[in-house]
Amino acid sequence: MSRRSPSTILRALGPGLLVAATGVGAGDLATGAISGSLLGTTVLWAGLIGAAFKFVLSEGLTRWQLATGETLLEGALTRLARPARFLFLLYLLPWTFFVGGSLVSGCGVTAHAIAPICATPEQGKVFFGALHSVLGLILVLRGGYALFSKLMSACIGFMVVTVVVTAILLRPDWGAVATGSFVPSIPAGGGDGIAWTVALIGGVGGTLTILCYGYWIRESGRTSPDDLGLCRLDLLSGYLMTAVFCVAMVIIGSTIEVQGSGAGLIVTLADRLEEPLGLAGRWAFLIGAWGAVFSSLLGVWQAVPYVFADFWRLRNVEPGAGATGCEAVDVNSTPYRAYLCAIAFVPLLGLAIEFKAMQKTYAIVGAMFVPLLAVCLLVLNSRAKWIGARHTNRPLTVVVLIGILVFFVCAGWLKLTH
Repeated sequence: MSRRSPSTILRALGPGLLVAATGVGAGDLATGAISGSLLGTTVLWAGLIGAAFKFVLSEGLTRWQLATGETLLEGALTRLARPARFLFLLYLLPWTFFVGGSLVSGCGVTAHAIAPICATPEQGKVFFGALHSVLGLILVLRGGYALFSKLMSACIGFMVVTVVVTAILLRPDWGAVATGSFVPSIPAGGGDGIAWTVALIGGVGGTLTILCYGYWIRESGRTSPDDLGLCRLDLLSGYLMTAVFCVAMVIIGSTIEVQGSGAGLIVTLADRLEEPLGLAGRWAFLIGAWGAVFSSLLGVWQAVPYVFADFWRLRNVEPGAGATGCEAVDVNSTPYRAYLCAIAFVPLLGLAIEFKAMQKTYAIVGAMFVPLLAVCLLVLNSRAKWIGARHTNRPLTVVVLIGILVFFVCAGWLKLTH
């Protein structure tokens, strides 16, 4: 394995920061605050478990790509049955609408709270949401991966520090925080308690955006199995940061009453933070919240078109054909740019949907991808013929992947029967 100096390793942690900055946003900000307000700190364990789940899934994806030279999407589409590609496309399209709508809505709400120039929060959500979507489109088209990675790295540190400091200054019951972090339980409250717990686990750390890590490490020049150790460290740092952010948001939500269900939700949250923290605390939280959601929007706008362009390249490959050469995605290609424009404009229709409803729907739809990814990794990474005996799933990894499946199946059954 190649040796790297500590300074080189620190500089190489960029893709992990991108994972954190993209995963933190709609799935952590609103979902964490609302879950904390409704269920308290008893659901802190869900945020930690969610981050751990995503680390295992991302590590498996990375192991497959570095060992085979194929993206996980390529492995699934070329080695599994043909219906897999149609099912993936049927999931990708609605997921794009809901995640895009959630992000533009979140950007609009936080921006209006910072600069309330519109007559109502709903109008501010629409105006600022559309503005941020177009701005994200321009930045991705003109700046490429280099500008994108610099902007994201700048956002993630500030937003995590801001939200964590806010949570600490609220002086929560640290005994309850410790209990909620390490004693798993689904609070009473019927379907809503189960739904918000699952939404928290499914939303923290990203969902389908987990696939994007494979394209980011390729942009960083990581193509050899020797890079797996660095990628694991990279992912660990990213998901640790994500877990801390999620815990802080649940604590914030649990210490104040989050009222409202429309676009005024974030405004109300910030206003209530002003009572214990003062005006400076309110502004710091709003700016940190804006950085979280806008960085997530940038991440999705830049990376999800990779996934569609890769799908488009592989759409006619026959199952069982094996590797196609792991071609790099051309960001100037028509499929990439067309899907980027679609993400920027089609989800604007979602601005008409209630903010809280959009956040919850996005989180649950996103959570559906997690067990599907677990199944894919169980199948692909367990075949020594495909991935090589050295890189197959270890027993502990298999247990965790099966645990992910069991959890989501049980949670879904509880939701349907309550």
